Amino acid sequence: MPLWLITPNVFSQEKDNVVWSSQSNNSAESMPVGGGDIGLNLWVEKGEVYLYLSKSGTFDENNTLLKVGRVKLNLSPNPFEGKTFKQELVLKDGYAQILGSNGRLNAKIKVWVDVFNPVIHLDVKSNHKVITEASYESWRFEDHISKGKENNQNSYKWAPQGVVKTLKDEIAFKGNSVQFYHQNKPETVFDITVKQQGLVENKADLFNPLKNLIFGGSMQGNNMVPAGNYTGIYLNTPFQGWKLKSKAPSRLNQITITLTTSKTAAVSDWEKSIELIKNKANNNQKASIKWWNDYWNKSFIYVNSKDESVNQSTKNYQLFRYMLGCNAFGKYPTKFNGGLFTFDPQLTDTTLKYTPDFRNWGGGTHTAQNQRLVYWPMLKSGDFDQMEPQFDFYLNLLKNAEIRTEAAWNHKGASFTEQLENFGLPNPAEYGWKRPADFNKGMEYNAWLEYEWDTVLEFCMMILETERYGGKNIKKYLPLIESSLTFFKEHYAYLAKQRGAKALDADGHLVLYPGSGAETYKMAYNSTSTIAALKTVLERLIEQPSLSEIQKTEWVNMLKTIPPISFRQFEGHTTISPAKLWERINNTESPQLYPVYPWGIYGIGKPGLDTAINTFKYDTDVLKFRSYMGWKQDNIFAARLGLTNEAAKLTTAKLKDSGRRFPAFWGPGFDWTPDHNWGGSGMIGLQEMLMQADGKKIYLFPAWPKEWDVHFKLHAPYRTTVEGTLKGGKLTDLKVLPEGRKADIKIMIE
Repeated sequence: MPLWLITPNVFSQEKDNVVWSSQSNNSAESMPVGGGDIGLNLWVEKGEVYLYLSKSGTFDENNTLLKVGRVKLNLSPNPFEGKTFKQELVLKDGYAQILGSNGRLNAKIKVWVDVFNPVIHLDVKSNHKVITEASYESWRFEDHISKGKENNQNSYKWAPQGVVKTLKDEIAFKGNSVQFYHQNKPETVFDITVKQQGLVENKADLFNPLKNLIFGGSMQGNNMVPAGNYTGIYLNTPFQGWKLKSKAPSRLNQITITLTTSKTAAVSDWEKSIELIKNKANNNQKASIKWWNDYWNKSFIYVNSKDESVNQSTKNYQLFRYMLGCNAFGKYPTKFNGGLFTFDPQLTDTTLKYTPDFRNWGGGTHTAQNQRLVYWPMLKSGDFDQMEPQFDFYLNLLKNAEIRTEAAWNHKGASFTEQLENFGLPNPAEYGWKRPADFNKGMEYNAWLEYEWDTVLEFCMMILETERYGGKNIKKYLPLIESSLTFFKEHYAYLAKQRGAKALDADGHLVLYPGSGAETYKMAYNSTSTIAALKTVLERLIEQPSLSEIQKTEWVNMLKTIPPISFRQFEGHTTISPAKLWERINNTESPQLYPVYPWGIYGIGKPGLDTAINTFKYDTDVLKFRSYMGWKQDNIFAARLGLTNEAAKLTTAKLKDSGRRFPAFWGPGFDWTPDHNWGGSGMIGLQEMLMQADGKKIYLFPAWPKEWDVHFKLHAPYRTTVEGTLKGGKLTDLKVLPEGRKADIKIMIE
């Protein structure tokens, strides 16, 4: 019997490997592989091996997050033209392998990414000598005009100002390699947006991530030489290919693809960085395997249930965490709308016959309501270092956000809008080109986004939590947190003084109007999500030992000005209201439950739990909006409220197989495929079912079905790890580090 057919232990990781015994039909049936800040879509189609190459931070002039290209691998004679085939994602060691047999010819291709150097390795091994051909394929061999919905991939979206072009890359043989790069031209969407939003006078002081950006790479192979060019069409997209070919047949071949990004005006500087990486990197996979082994040992959830759908859903938790791990060292956060693993768009929506660069909702545009769900689960999984690119994203934009506040309203504080560009200004399409002449230049003229600027506070809270969970030094982020709070203090006093003589209401509270309850309850008066955010972040900030007494006094005084949460009645039951008042409903979120999650004001062991449960059970909007799709958080709310049956049903539905060949390629949902906020919210729900923390208290199994056997390891506040095994409804093993924290554990399962 082949080794891969032996059934592993029910709690072992090997059972979560993805194994395919047949080839794929197209890129939608690809497998994610990656490491460091590189993601690959790997598939075998008609005997040829394909890889889409993606890397964090590859933004062009239009702020499209471009793929770096596609690689095709051919072996001759071809082992993948026979009847025996296997493609496997080896989760434990973080790589994929492809095996094929054709008659007496057997071959294996190992595909792995060096976690510590931006190098992709294709290691070819066969029992007979073969000729290897490795081709670099690009659809950006010429300028391409994007029209209609195709501009949803960039920052212009539905409102391009003139012709929008994706400009061609520079691709050529260089020695025995293929070199390819994209160099941003001097004018980018940054310049257009700065002018649109009346900030030309401030332009020299604004952070511009698109200026002088060059990205691309180089492909080479052992004893391989250039073998000419060719053309073709994949799906609807024309491309050109640059082929490398073995000098002579061989049983072993190693192909490497080196990728890098530089901020420089000189291509020669970028080329030097490529050479430095090549000289530093080697073909030893040991360090990368150790990183992945440590990653999986750091945290895990392995479930064994009689219900196979539960087992598959919880397996998908592991698969999604693998995809997150592929951007552990990215300069930019993992994008909610596809991460590093998007594929040809017509395979998600048949009407979108665009290039593989397409993703809906933009490349450099940051949608915080979605991004947060990708990053919250990293606390309990202990992936604190992976959260830094998301925090640095905001920190890099702090100055720009403060400049736009000062320019628009002449007061202090950082204004971070929803639909934020990677240079800190509102997305130009959603800012609006057709605005009333006297409309305030600091505002987005958009029914969904107006007055929604509290989403940054979730990232402020995550920063504070990384200190509490992992002991991270967060001192450099405190100015970001303080400036974000300052904006609310100053702006709502400013707005009140525009209306009348007083900055505060009769009770000495800020009047948070106009505001927004997520994108749903618009023109809100005292939005509950904003109140809960301000209250919780202020309480945590005040605890910071590095604050001066003057700073602490300032934030204590602001905390006193935060208004109380409002309530309303349904069928005689008191529930949390989404706001004191609002003018209209625009979307289908339930921010009235944000005090449950993420803010933790209501929950197990806390006052008012019945009110929060009433909100989940009786609020007609909450009931109408309930779903497991996309960014919906109902599974998380149910878990936080200790509603075991509801949490299990919704989380299992959310994490069920995607319906695509790779089980965790969910979507498009409300966004795109793979939908990373779909996966992130599923992860959060499963974690919260298993373990919740309140101060120093740790609740185990607060919403866990006792018939689900589980072996888990999760992280809790105060540098604590909790590892346990539940079998047959009984906790058979519990390991808590440090051991003194065991006294803070409360086991909730009967």
